[in-house]
Amino acid sequence: MVDWLAGKRMKGTSSERTSLSTTALGGTGVGGWVELARTSASGSSTSYDVTSLPDKRYYMVLSNFWITSGNGNPYFRLNGDTGSNYSARYSMNGAADGTMTSTDRGMYGGVSGYNLLPYFTVDYFANVSSKEKLHIGHVAHQNTAGAANAPNRAERHLKHAQTSNPITQYNMWNQSGSGNFSSSSETVVLGWDPADTHTTNFWQELASVELTSASSTIDTGTFTAKKYLWVQVYFKSGGGSIDTYLRANGDTGANYACSESINGASDTARTSGAIFFGRPGYGFVGDMFCNHFIINNASNEKLCISHFSIRDGTGATVAPARAEVASKWANTSNQITRLEVADNGGGTDYDTGSIIKVWGAD
Repeated sequence: MVDWLAGKRMKGTSSERTSLSTTALGGTGVGGWVELARTSASGSSTSYDVTSLPDKRYYMVLSNFWITSGNGNPYFRLNGDTGSNYSARYSMNGAADGTMTSTDRGMYGGVSGYNLLPYFTVDYFANVSSKEKLHIGHVAHQNTAGAANAPNRAERHLKHAQTSNPITQYNMWNQSGSGNFSSSSETVVLGWDPADTHTTNFWQELASVELTSASSTIDTGTFTAKKYLWVQVYFKSGGGSIDTYLRANGDTGANYACSESINGASDTARTSGAIFFGRPGYGFVGDMFCNHFIINNASNEKLCISHFSIRDGTGATVAPARAEVASKWANTSNQITRLEVADNGGGTDYDTGSIIKVWGAD
């Protein structure tokens, strides 16, 4: 059961939240994703660690990092464990899965070969002391700068075969041993537990817009600039096929690129276009729900990790479509302070009740 707040929000102000309870989930208050710890690299080391993590049931880890010289081959480990206690499965740009078993390396960045270019990763962990720790991760890798070069994308899954302790550390390291992490590299660890009662959520609502009439766009208007953005869009189709995408700060130029996988296929790279930001492909029919995470530093290209579920037909006889996308906005002078959802066809394809919500944090 969901207790909806004003404006169909599941997240509200502290005054609205005090009347709600998470007791059905085993808790006694509000809770939510809370920042547990963060670490920035020193700029002079091949590793950096986020330590002293409290024991939480789930973790979300946001990392934006790159290696500035030598041979960049970033990995993460847990709890400083350098034993052969990890196994992993991964796919790069939609290719067939690769695996690692009984390895001491942990999980790597997700892009083959050595490179010195920025990564943005979003990782989730299930954390029960007595169980092996399971992980799901998503990677966007800038690739060579500019909209003429599509970002790389990876899906990664780790198992830490350790059943006596919770996760207390997240350890970034350069497996090649040659090259330091940039001083701008940062990892933020968030936690959630059903027993939490805090009201200091990491994610703050920046914009929420619901259409009251059919339109060719859904526009957030201007919102406060934040380093990390989480964007959710649900749109009700007005009929016909959809070629939907995001537009940042009203930029209609050919300044975007993406790598997109549709229904599990190998990625298609699309470059130097005005419609290649947060785009799930084209030609779909029906309602769509999408989830986007964006690293939003003014002086770097903006990297976006997106996932889509698309009705693509009516009734249980038609399977929904899905898409996984990494995209970038090749702007290195501004933070995103406005987002539009638009359809390349230009029709009134977004029906009444379509919604965009933006959360952010620094």
